[in-house]
Amino acid sequence: MAFKPEELALDAPPVIFEDTSHNSSSTPTKATWRPLYHHECAFGPPVFDSVMDNLIRNPNINSTWLFRANILHDAQDAPSHSTSPANEADSVAFVADVPSFVGFERRRYIIRRLIPRNTLRDNPLDQTCLIYKSKPDEAVQRTLVIYLPHVSSPSDMPFYHPTVKGVAFLHEWTPAESCGSISLSYLFFDEQDRSVERLIRTAFQLLMVVHKHGKGRIEGYEKRVHHDVLLPQARVQDTYTNLKQKHARSLIKGWAEQTDPEKHIFEDICIAAFMIELWKDMYGGGPFPGFVDIGCGNGLLVYLLNQEGYSGWGFDARSRKSWESYSTKVKSPTGQEQDSLRELVLLPTYVSRGGSSDEFNEQKAHDGVFPKGTFIISNHADELTPWTPILAAVSECPFISIPCCSHDLSGKLFRAPPPKDKTKADSTYSSFVGWVSEIASDCGWEVEQEMLRIPSTRNAAIVGRKRTGDISSVDIPALVYKYGGTAGYFDAVVKLMTEQPSTREHDTAPSVGKKSKGKKSKQKQQKPVDKINRDLGQANDPPA
Repeated sequence: MAFKPEELALDAPPVIFEDTSHNSSSTPTKATWRPLYHHECAFGPPVFDSVMDNLIRNPNINSTWLFRANILHDAQDAPSHSTSPANEADSVAFVADVPSFVGFERRRYIIRRLIPRNTLRDNPLDQTCLIYKSKPDEAVQRTLVIYLPHVSSPSDMPFYHPTVKGVAFLHEWTPAESCGSISLSYLFFDEQDRSVERLIRTAFQLLMVVHKHGKGRIEGYEKRVHHDVLLPQARVQDTYTNLKQKHARSLIKGWAEQTDPEKHIFEDICIAAFMIELWKDMYGGGPFPGFVDIGCGNGLLVYLLNQEGYSGWGFDARSRKSWESYSTKVKSPTGQEQDSLRELVLLPTYVSRGGSSDEFNEQKAHDGVFPKGTFIISNHADELTPWTPILAAVSECPFISIPCCSHDLSGKLFRAPPPKDKTKADSTYSSFVGWVSEIASDCGWEVEQEMLRIPSTRNAAIVGRKRTGDISSVDIPALVYKYGGTAGYFDAVVKLMTEQPSTREHDTAPSVGKKSKGKKSKQKQQKPVDKINRDLGQANDPPA
């Protein structure tokens, strides 16, 4: 059933009515909820309840201007005014008069705080969400969900919320006929707002999302991507916001690369926020063992982490223009100062050299052995991605790998076999992530995975921080052979040491596969610094 709702006339009669006899005000007023759209549906009350619960908890589904919702209260009744919140920041204002509706009983009382992406531009908004049910013995089962923003005037409403007093979703279901409908109504500040085009568009979008999600549930849709598995969403997003406010504007202004500054800067800030919160869980208040970013590219992630007090370094086969700004002095494990960004090619000790070469420069190579405990970061490191869990096992170092392009252990481009788990997608990227995870598992790592909230479709993070067995039980040479060997890797390293610098973002080891025949991409024009406030969100009409 395609979404083609009936747009109701301006003077259409209301479909829900407030019961003013329950109004605690000394002078009860009759509020009129104006219906805007109506649509038939094939999903019953349990599906509607599940969809609305998900939308209440994840307002970012409706608005890219929002991060999330913090649930401050969720019970059958309103919170007690005498109850003090555990966190002062969670204190809320209460709706003075909670409405009652004719033919409905209130079943649930939720207060959520809408958290915007950019708190410098928009303020958080507290909102009461009320869920009502009709009597169970009625022929038509009705569910009503009401959103009431905690504002007293239109001027107080943030941009991401429609400028109305309330939003109502009504689901009606006839069990005997297995059919139903959904509709949306507004409680306007001013009746003249009924004709405001933006509010009408927003109502359309809000009801469309409910219909889409409900339809997907009954058609057997199962969510494959699960975020926030390793870390709570709120912690990472709050740290991201802090980092963005501290660093983003100056980084965009001083961007030295030819690539899109906003895309790369916000992506690395997201990853830095995730790393910081992950390390808080791993190390607490204890000493930080340091990190190394293999295939560090422009060096921004290394710079951000060093600026936040996490000492570490990174290397890549080619220096970047950015390194002049991002490279700092850090202490090595021996106590000596060294540059945080260094030009090196990775040549793991398990790579067969196939004879010597006069062109090979030992000083420009790193064997991939790091001090025990050093946290290894492999962010879109291409040819180094499958090596990451192996190097981590040999050096007894935890790691994170965020795969991008699919390469085997020899550095060649290849298509990884489909995942053994048939519930997972069999795309090239998903297959590669599964293949690298198998290598990590064979290396004795307890493999964890997180889908990062970064502006990239290559957002799977493979994390190894716990061992399933001792490294002595792993035959590394046999494992390297099992996964295809390293033929051609050494020759490609020698070639990389002698050829002209590449323009690739990550070039720590050379690609030994076929060269791309794609057209040269045009240089992207840098966006104005003011665009930072958009924070990758789209200027959609701001729904609730």
